[in-house]
This record gives sequence, C-alpha cells and structure tokens, in this order.
Amino acid sequence: MNLTATSHRVPLNDGNSIPIIGLGTYLDPQTTSQETCLTAVKMAIDVGYRHIDGAYLYKNEHEVGQAIRDKITEGKVNRKDIFYCGKLWATFFEPEMVRPTLEKTLQELKLDYVDLYIIEMPMGLMPGKEFYPIDKNGKWLYHKVDLRDTWEALEACKDAGLVKSLGVSNFNRRQLELILNKPGLKHKPVCNQIECHPYFTQPKLLKFCQQHDIVVVAYSPLGTSRNPNWVNVSSPPLLEDAFLNSVAKKYNKTAAQIALRFNIQRGVIVIPKSFNPQRIKENFQIFDFSLTEEEMTSIEALNKNIRFVELLMWSDHPDYPFFDEY
Repeated sequence: MNLTATSHRVPLNDGNSIPIIGLGTYLDPQTTSQETCLTAVKMAIDVGYRHIDGAYLYKNEHEVGQAIRDKITEGKVNRKDIFYCGKLWATFFEPEMVRPTLEKTLQELKLDYVDLYIIEMPMGLMPGKEFYPIDKNGKWLYHKVDLRDTWEALEACKDAGLVKSLGVSNFNRRQLELILNKPGLKHKPVCNQIECHPYFTQPKLLKFCQQHDIVVVAYSPLGTSRNPNWVNVSSPPLLEDAFLNSVAKKYNKTAAQIALRFNIQRGVIVIPKSFNPQRIKENFQIFDFSLTEEEMTSIEALNKNIRFVELLMWSDHPDYPFFDEY
C-alpha cells in the first residue's frame, strides 16, 4: 500500500474508502472552547487531513460542520474530498431513535450526509434527555436493547442516503459476530473503532477484523489522554517509551510520529486528537519515511496489553465488552 500525504485512502468492504489518518475532535467542554475546535479543523484541512472523526456526544458538530463548509466555500476542498465519521450514542439505540439522531447530526453539521456512522459502544444506556443517565442514588441506568435491531435501523439510514458507510466501536469479537451473523444482514460493518497503539496492539481482534474485511480504526493511537474520569492514569505514558524515542531519533521524527506510522503500516486507521497547531502538523507528517520490518517487530513487542480507556464505570453492564480476551 503506497500511502502519500495526498493519496492515503484505504478501501472499505462496501466500495467506499477511508483516509488512513484523521483528526479526532473529542473535547471536554469544561476545559476547551468550541472556537478551538473550529480553528483546529480548519487548520487540519489546510495541512492535508481529509478525515474528521466526530460525534453528537462531543457537542461540537456545529463547529466541525462550519469548518468543513468554510473550506468548501474557499475552494480548498469539495464535499467528496472530506470523510466525516459521526457516532450513535448509547442512549439512542432504540430503532425508532436511530434516524432522528443521525438527522440531528446532519442538522448540526449542515451537511446532506455523513461518510461513516458508527455505534459508539455496545452498551445501551436509558433513553432520554441525559447522555449519562443515573438514578437518584447515582447508579447508572442501563438499557437492554438488541443491537441487531439498532443495526437494521442504521441500514435503513444508509439505504436512504443519509450515510455512506456503517460501522461500530468498542465491539469485541462476540459482539461483531452478533452483527455479522444477523439473519438478513444487508450491510456489513466496514470498521471497528477501538483503542490501539504500541502498548495495546490488539493482535487477535485486528486479525479477526481483517479476516472479515473490517477495517480497524485506532482511537487513542498515542495513548495520550490522561483524563482520570475514564482513563487508567497509572499506566506509563506511551510517548516516553525509550525504544519509540530511539527510533524517532533515527528518523528525525517524534515518538508520536513513530507510533502513528507503526499503525498505518499495519493497515490500521489512526485518528489522533489534537487542538495544538504544531502537533496537528506533526501528526500528519508520517508519509515521508517508513519503518523497517525489524522495527515493526520490535514495536509490536512493546505490547503490554495496557488499555488506557477502560470504561470501568460501566464494567457491571451486561454488554461490557472488555472482559472477553478480544
């Protein structure tokens, strides 16, 4: 696969394609302004990013959409050049809620369609106005739903032209098989968005996905989020790894660029999140060198099976995905 800064799309199993690097846009509204997101997306498009990963949950799709539309108006890109991934949050899994939720994303973005729409996680939460529903005692309100019914509602959205491709996120093998073996399946998932980086290489899940022509999209590809609310901060910071830094020195690159290059050479899509102009540029500069087979093997050997994003607050959910081996 000959990837370049201007040509780095990977084919999907439905005939569409996905750029191998994207910009993650998750932000904490307490600490980051929406204006920051608008500026970052515009800059990313100028740098060469064509894949933007977002979600209704992030509450910034309005800004992301404006940035995309501004760049189209400027003549920098056409709509077909941009690949936007949106996500169906866990409180909207009831089949009749799927299309209205996707339509809200389209209204926020002011776009006619999204390129990819994924089930954000396999654990249903109680439908309602709250994204994070809890009872009066502070206990999570879970919701039992058959994900195959949710998937059928997504298939109808694809057939209606609201979305080009459908995928999932945080699904383990068993949960993927539930969809793949669904009677009357019309559209296979094109991707599974999961945590994946040199300390958590996910070899078994990656192999399973590849066998089923499902692309793996790596979130937290740099293992950098240290938000103690949902991240295991006791794990060692990936970007301080001595071996990654020694390889970085050899190529005159950063440890982050080595970690990203490692994944794209395995055919894994990366969506590093950054609102820092310098890092947005650096993260994209991964097409002018390649790692040797020996270096790839050595980086694979760094795997510690460390999951930074454990989602432990939902570990008692019947559909919690991370107890299975993969």
